[in-house]
Amino acid sequence: MNAHTATARAENTQPVHIGDHLREWRQRRHLSQLDLAGDAEISARHLSFVETGRAAPSREMVLKLAERLEVPLRERNVLLVAAGYAPAFPQRSLDDPALKPARAAIDLVLKAHEPNPALAYDRHWNLVSANRMVAPLLQGIPQRLLGQPLNILRLAFHPEALAPRTVNLAEWSSHLLERLHRQCEATADPELLKLYSELKGYPMPARPAPLSSDNVAIPFKLRLDGDVLSFISTTMIFGTPVDITLSELALETFFPADELTAERMRKLAANLK
Repeated sequence: MNAHTATARAENTQPVHIGDHLREWRQRRHLSQLDLAGDAEISARHLSFVETGRAAPSREMVLKLAERLEVPLRERNVLLVAAGYAPAFPQRSLDDPALKPARAAIDLVLKAHEPNPALAYDRHWNLVSANRMVAPLLQGIPQRLLGQPLNILRLAFHPEALAPRTVNLAEWSSHLLERLHRQCEATADPELLKLYSELKGYPMPARPAPLSSDNVAIPFKLRLDGDVLSFISTTMIFGTPVDITLSELALETFFPADELTAERMRKLAANLK
């Protein structure tokens, strides 16, 4: 599914019955009724009745089908409401007292990762929090591009932001677009689909030949004050979240890919004290 088709489906298709929702998610996962019924341990006939509105699923069945379809928690609430049940998963601000332990864990990870950059972002790639080592890498970017909400991907692609400083822009931008495309496919989130279309519109160099088999990851190479800093990144998520906000939160941590970068980050950290 390309971005245009996906956007059209997200904007024009508004299923209101639980069966319509389930069919949409099943087709998005490229599963037949027989496949999904087998995974959920129900008969294909019963699933067909649910999808056509001839049978009403129990709350437990809705949740079981949603789990098998890997439906995001936010959309599982939509399925429950469409079936006539109350939502099961709360959505709270990170400032909510109930999420204080989670916020403390996020802050701990970000702080412990210094002197290397690390940040947390939401489902739309908007910055939630960052450690002290991110700001030095953004020096010189126009303030109007750093306002809230600060979208990390838009910052990476914008010609007045990180794009002209990214030495391997073709590789890095292609990598980010592929990640976003997979996320669009998994969630069908209209905002993500719009973001994908926007980023595709930025002028980007053609991607070079595939990476050598010697490479273990695509590095992020950033020019800073005459040096080229090279990082590899990892993404962390909460393992078993039951809160929508936490399920949609990701932590991106960057590690030096060479000694020059490691030394430069140590010096930057020392200057920040």
